[in-house]
Amino acid sequence: MSNLTAITIEFDTDNGPCRMTFEGREAWALGKLIEAGERGVTPIERPAPRWSHYIFMLRKAGLDIETIHEPHGGPFSGHHGRYVLHTPVKLLHEVAG
Repeated sequence: MSNLTAITIEFDTDNGPCRMTFEGREAWALGKLIEAGERGVTPIERPAPRWSHYIFMLRKAGLDIETIHEPHGGPFSGHHGRYVLHTPVKLLHEVAG
């Protein structure tokens, strides 16, 4: 799932199964979340310019993604978010570019 350009998933909602296709960076981010499983993923581990936006868009689409705030040290110490996908998804199709 490293170079995904599109991913189609299915997940359950209160109104029944939902099938969605994500493209571009949203597909990439969703692929990373699926790969990471319970441990989740951070922008430190998987650098990308707009993780928070990708997560926002995936949440807007109905996916349950938790943000865990973690401290980090180093010359630019502070906090970062660890994103964990809690919605069980079924991977239906992926397109690598």
